[in-house]
Amino acid sequence: MKQRTITAILAFIIFIPFVIFGGMYFKLFVYFLATVGLIELMRMRDISKYSVPSFLAVILLWLVLLPEETATDIVPVVWFTKSEIIMLFVLILLSYTVLVKNKFTFDDAGFILLATIYIGMGFYYLLATRNGVEIQGLINIFYVLIIIWVTDTGAYFAGRAFGKKKLWPMISPNKTIEGAIGGVVAACITGVVFQLIVPLSSMIGVIIVTILVSIFGQIGDLVESAFKRHYGVKDSGDLLPGHGGILDRLDSLLFVLPILHFINFF
Repeated sequence: MKQRTITAILAFIIFIPFVIFGGMYFKLFVYFLATVGLIELMRMRDISKYSVPSFLAVILLWLVLLPEETATDIVPVVWFTKSEIIMLFVLILLSYTVLVKNKFTFDDAGFILLATIYIGMGFYYLLATRNGVEIQGLINIFYVLIIIWVTDTGAYFAGRAFGKKKLWPMISPNKTIEGAIGGVVAACITGVVFQLIVPLSSMIGVIIVTILVSIFGQIGDLVESAFKRHYGVKDSGDLLPGHGGILDRLDSLLFVLPILHFINFF
């Protein structure tokens, strides 16, 4: 617990200034986090970070993180959209399966593509959220971070106090239905307080969105647990002692931010 606490404080001290100041330094920091997260995911499947597929995955990730107009500008064939760039990488990865005589398989190629889009999508919307209206982008990020943290904390204490029915024992045996509900309730209370201090929308709108954030944050956590359960690993990485890797800490964020942009809340 002591190690977890020290790591959490250090991570907070490092992360928050980048979020507050934004700009190029924040973008570089997000690129670093996204790259580490992708490498963690590929390592679960025993894909070497020094392999050709890993190199291609990182390049594709960086392109996914770029704004649409920037991605178009850096590609020699200027009529390529970002979606077309992704499709081009599909062809490259499939061609690579032939070149190495199926030592790198179709399944591996599918994993690389889905992993890259999953990681890239979450971190792309982290950049998009912060790069909105200067102060509003900062407020939006803090809202999401606070709701996710309160959900986790509320779920933990509600689960310990009232938890009886397992939520999804095959994936995360310690989570309970009562804990999940407690997390949503704690998040709603916090969302109301946040709205009273820093209005984001109407009160009803914030409550509805907070419920979505809390639910999808927990789904994101379960998705990461499913990855680890499937590939037989305890943590996604070891960058954060006592906490695991980047994906172990940001799994909820990767799910929540795209949802908020899809419903046009940010």
